[in-house]
Amino acid sequence: MSGDNVVLARNTDQAPRSPYYSQTVAFSHYNNFSAQLPIDPKTGELVPGGVEKQAEQCFRNIRAIAESIGHSMNDVIRITVFVTNIEDVDAIDGVYRSYFPTYLPARTTVAVAALPMDASVFVEALLSNGEGTIPNAPQAGDLVKLTNNTANAPIDALSTQTVAFSHYNNISAQLPVDPKSGQIVVGGAREQAAQCLKNIKAILESIDVPFDDIVKTTVFLKSLSDIEAVDEAYARFFPDSGIARAVGYVPARTVIEASALPLHALVQIEAVVSHGDGTPPQAVEDRHGLIVEAANTANAPIDALSTQTVAFSHYNNISAQLPIDPETGTLVSGGVAEQTAQCLKNIKAIIESVGHAMGDAVKVNICLRNIEDLDAANEAYAAFFPEGKPARRVIGVGNLPMGALVQIDAIFGNAEGTPPTA
Repeated sequence: MSGDNVVLARNTDQAPRSPYYSQTVAFSHYNNFSAQLPIDPKTGELVPGGVEKQAEQCFRNIRAIAESIGHSMNDVIRITVFVTNIEDVDAIDGVYRSYFPTYLPARTTVAVAALPMDASVFVEALLSNGEGTIPNAPQAGDLVKLTNNTANAPIDALSTQTVAFSHYNNISAQLPVDPKSGQIVVGGAREQAAQCLKNIKAILESIDVPFDDIVKTTVFLKSLSDIEAVDEAYARFFPDSGIARAVGYVPARTVIEASALPLHALVQIEAVVSHGDGTPPQAVEDRHGLIVEAANTANAPIDALSTQTVAFSHYNNISAQLPIDPETGTLVSGGVAEQTAQCLKNIKAIIESVGHAMGDAVKVNICLRNIEDLDAANEAYAAFFPEGKPARRVIGVGNLPMGALVQIDAIFGNAEGTPPTA
């Protein structure tokens, strides 16, 4: 990696530590936080009490990490709340309001099959990093967040539809709600997926951003058996423009089975979008003409509905990788350790194909079919990240494509940025 930007990993004793990940990993203008469990950093144990107490501890840990690096909760761009019981969301929201009384970040809420340490709630944060991470050279420290809501998409009292900072727009997860009626649309997963994508498109149109500026989507499904119906709808939206169709551009993508979604929805979709003009007060020569760079390599599995890596500005967004041997197209033999290693081998092949290395990783997201496999997965994981530098999230899901035991996606730094910054 060039010396222009650095992967800056940091930890504080005021929040739980782990040998497998760093609490926050900053690169360029974003801080990527590891998802926080409701662990008291003094005891290393889950806090006693119900979900409200656990949510309070998660947010307290996030605040401690943010303050340890000179930031505040107002610098949060996106919050993701994982629960094991969707009915706990109301109690969590009461805690959430106390941490975001005025400014509201983008947000995703989803119930999953299991969380580490049998926790009831797990909270992840993405923060702005106004000063950037270029060593010994000033970056604009007064970049501002741009927030926007439009009546053409569902408005939520606890989140902002889109929060832009520097060269990325972060879109709140969209449910299949018709903004006119405020109700879930009629139909099954296909119709619901289409409405989610319509809502995302409406949000982007409200800020004059093309749909094909999406660099990464995460699709949450109530049942993985609905994936074919969802993919039918998805393929009608991507590619969206003539230019994108000419090159067959599709964003990076992750598909996750949820145990439940808000409003009993079957589908929920979040998006990360390029923001070519940045946020003020960037100089014109630093703002315009940035391009989305999408790449695939035959050394990792290729999927018709996702691009393996989509780079924009200073980040590479990697599609979720299954433990598939790219030569055979089948799952590797063995248990979760072997499958974890194959997922990471695929990620390594992808990132090396675009001139980067595993040391450029800033965030890794792991889905395990069985959360009890975490120790075995960690053993394989440590061989690829011996210093435990990337931020990380681990969740348990009920099912994975092809019956896999593990699925991993990642975010990497892109030191040189994308043209014309090179």
